[in-house]
Amino acid sequence: MSTKKLQVGIIGTGNIARAHMFAYKTNKDAEVVALADLVPGRAEAFAKKWGIKDARCYPDHLSLLEAEKNLDAVSICTYNATHMECAVEAFKHGVNVLLEKPMSVTLEEAVEICKAEKESGKILCVGFQPRFDANMQNIKKIVESGKLGKVYYIQTGGGRRRGIPGSTFIEKETGGIGALGDIGCYSLDMVLNAVGYPKPLTVSGYTSDFFGKNPKYYDEHVRFGVDDFGAAFVRLEGGIILDFRISWAMHPDSPGDTILFGTEGALRIPATDCWNGSVGGPMKLYFDTKNGRKTKKRVPLRSNLKNGTLWGQKIGSFLDAVKNGTPSPIPSWQILINQAIIDGINKSAALGQEVAVEIPEI
Repeated sequence: MSTKKLQVGIIGTGNIARAHMFAYKTNKDAEVVALADLVPGRAEAFAKKWGIKDARCYPDHLSLLEAEKNLDAVSICTYNATHMECAVEAFKHGVNVLLEKPMSVTLEEAVEICKAEKESGKILCVGFQPRFDANMQNIKKIVESGKLGKVYYIQTGGGRRRGIPGSTFIEKETGGIGALGDIGCYSLDMVLNAVGYPKPLTVSGYTSDFFGKNPKYYDEHVRFGVDDFGAAFVRLEGGIILDFRISWAMHPDSPGDTILFGTEGALRIPATDCWNGSVGGPMKLYFDTKNGRKTKKRVPLRSNLKNGTLWGQKIGSFLDAVKNGTPSPIPSWQILINQAIIDGINKSAALGQEVAVEIPEI
């Protein structure tokens, strides 16, 4: 095992890059040596702010990848519409990739990313830090324990009464997708990871932009060009039905709790007031005792403090995989399925009818 620090570049030095930089700064196995940003002077300002005076700065991802011959990995923190081109180029240059969510805008783009990963022999890790939440992991453990029996129906989603972001998130040309990709991917991952990531078969989806386009609710309504609400009825392999909804803005304080319905029990996961991939309170496990008594058990929240921040765990697990030559901590095939559902919702909404989902072999 090498003791040399991994050489890391950050492509895109906007808001989300700060969380990446903090995690890299506190990790003993890596150093950030290169930065790239399309906005003149922003990469240089980022380097100064974070005290990495020796970091080399570039005007775009291609310049960085061409010049930096010894990079081990990059964090891609650009806006959604550029995720594919940045990731594919990084793989072509033999660099491991930590890609911010969502994986891409469309299924077709996600497929191209996964193909490039496979051809390069490097790894892709998509930024789903809620995976490292002890409560999210407990959800998976409960399902895998068999306490629910066969899971046949899942109700999930999340939302914010008012929580539309700004910047590049809201324009079609840069964001590509809205609430579906920003926070919807987390809701999907919470339950899909728990049940083993079955593939979607069909999707009947709906999207709207009633709040983002309305000056009464959102000041930047003129720029708004993506979804602020999405919902879907998804048929998954294994006879599982997924009932999904997600929102950046709405009048209720929540679109409802997440519930996994099983043949032997059920699990209720409380919603949060401002959804961002977390659990809103103690969970409830429903089951019948051996003598037929209907029972409800409280599942206390678990602390994440002993393992450090979720961001630190995400970055650390990625770096460990790069250093040790092990598989990605968040397999790309799973997030490809996640993206296929989001893509299916958008396509179904545009057509006004149910669509079949076909994910090509990589």
